[in-house]
Amino acid sequence: MQIPVFKPSFDNNEIQAAVEALELGWLGPGSYVKLFEEAIADLLKINPERVVAVNTGTSAVHLGLKLCGVGIGDEVITPSFNNIADFQIIRALHAEPVFCDVREDNLTIDVNKIEPLISQKTKAIICLDYGSALCDYQAVKAIGDKHAIPVLYDAAHSFGSSRPNKAMVGSEADYCTFSFDPVKNITCIDGGAVIFSDTMLAQKAKHMRLLGQKQNQNTLYSNNRSWTYDVDDSGYRYHLANLHGAIGLQQLRKINEIREKRQKIFKYYHENLKDLKGVKLPPSIENNIFPFIFVLRIMNHKRSEFIEHLKEKGVDTGIHWQPGHKFSYFSNCKTGDLTVTEKIAQEIVTIPMYPDLTEEQMKKVTEAIRSFFKA
Repeated sequence: MQIPVFKPSFDNNEIQAAVEALELGWLGPGSYVKLFEEAIADLLKINPERVVAVNTGTSAVHLGLKLCGVGIGDEVITPSFNNIADFQIIRALHAEPVFCDVREDNLTIDVNKIEPLISQKTKAIICLDYGSALCDYQAVKAIGDKHAIPVLYDAAHSFGSSRPNKAMVGSEADYCTFSFDPVKNITCIDGGAVIFSDTMLAQKAKHMRLLGQKQNQNTLYSNNRSWTYDVDDSGYRYHLANLHGAIGLQQLRKINEIREKRQKIFKYYHENLKDLKGVKLPPSIENNIFPFIFVLRIMNHKRSEFIEHLKEKGVDTGIHWQPGHKFSYFSNCKTGDLTVTEKIAQEIVTIPMYPDLTEEQMKKVTEAIRSFFKA
């Protein structure tokens, strides 16, 4: 059996929650969605009115950028080293991505390379966390404030992490998005959330996620709906299903256990691979970090050989991500100096890390990696 890169962590609690949600018979946005939003707010220590649960992390980015004011002919600065979802949403809004480089040390946006990319068309800046590293959100926000440009914080990789000042990731941002897809730190099967600092924008997003219908949210949260309502703006079918909210709620209830397991695996890899030459490890972590993926950088143009070697040893790998400017659909987009991005695109490899990875499997992964470099 191959050891997979990802595997969700479910037990009878999620199964029972799914049964109860199905037996309830209300499959749209309902009471479990309300409880899930409240639980997110409790974790982040913020007003629940700021939290908007949606069906995917991609939908979260769409609503966030839309309410940043991004539209036809605008530009959005984003790391080229980012998930394709962000690029597609920028294009879906009839705007254009402008690709920025990342830092060598932690692969998050290089703050020093943002300002040269700002133009009169710049409508938003996207910054994001990566793997186990938090971006310098406050530095990006300072640039945005200087130029009156909103910043969307894509924290898909860092739900449940906190900053050195103990503030939870997302709690201090004007626009922050999370993903709860099948492989993230917690999962709803699929889902996402947008966190707004402005509760009026959050209320607007709650109408937008249900095709723009201005229904009373409390009516929906009580597993009912109104048949008369107004629609005064654009909207999308982005609501989170009650079933998914119920599963997400159970995941949140054991978030500390999931975080501790992921930290244990991350630290095991770090300790057992730190002496190898020809490979760079991600930065070490403190207890405030909820690590998502463990990404190696394989040096000396040996990545393909490394991937094949691990496959032969029964270990799956991944690549997160291919840079945006390398895709034909985005190849004509404006870019800055992408020196670091160009280099790491040929080096990065994701190795297995999920809560139920056993010590025997961790040992198998590290031995497979070590055997490659010994060879």
